[in-house]
Amino acid sequence: MTAMNRDLYIRSLLLNKNDSDNGNVYPFNLPVIRQLERLDFTKKVTFFVGENGTGKSTLLEAIAVAYGFNAEGGSKNFNFSTRSTHSSLHEHIALSKGVKQPKDGFFLRAESFYNVATEVDELGEGLLKSYGGASLHGQSHGESFLSLMLNRFWGNGLYLLDEPESALSPARQLSMLAILNDLVKKDSQFIIATHSPILLAYPDALIYLFSEDKIEPVKYEQTENYLLTKQFLNHTDRMLKELLD
Repeated sequence: MTAMNRDLYIRSLLLNKNDSDNGNVYPFNLPVIRQLERLDFTKKVTFFVGENGTGKSTLLEAIAVAYGFNAEGGSKNFNFSTRSTHSSLHEHIALSKGVKQPKDGFFLRAESFYNVATEVDELGEGLLKSYGGASLHGQSHGESFLSLMLNRFWGNGLYLLDEPESALSPARQLSMLAILNDLVKKDSQFIIATHSPILLAYPDALIYLFSEDKIEPVKYEQTENYLLTKQFLNHTDRMLKELLD
């Protein structure tokens, strides 16, 4: 185990293969989950990347719930539930935690961020100050995401983000990279499920590719997100002709 690995808040996860409901029940019927045994985290920033439906968000959610976060998002102090849709995968994974405990943490999932913003408003002005002092509902979706990271992410924390780029323009994604880097310097760990070739470019990140039957580490330049974006930008007319004719 490396020194860096010892400093992380989550060092690895193990999936219990002996559980009785591993089989045809979601999410255990996903090929990538069926093949999963162990996943190691060796960097301050880890990305989950792959096609829709390969299990990235499902595994990230399981990690979040297993660590103690609310399934719909928020900090460990959030316990609201508008609709229980999360899987039971968290009950079947064991997390290997680092020697240090994070002083902060947050689970951000784009699809239920509206519910988190509503909960912040309902909990009152005292909590709202921690989120920049203005209602997240009073900002654009992208502005509220960045406001959350700028004001509520304090550092020395574990941050799990599910497709944060969904509300961000390319310019705002670059801003997010700068914020992420500042938080990493403040001893934070990130695990992020994303499709963004901009976010994936973060230096020295660990990138796990979720394919139909396995999870494997890849380099940034090997991701389809990078390759397709590069090909499209370099050969826009030809690709459009092939797609649209």
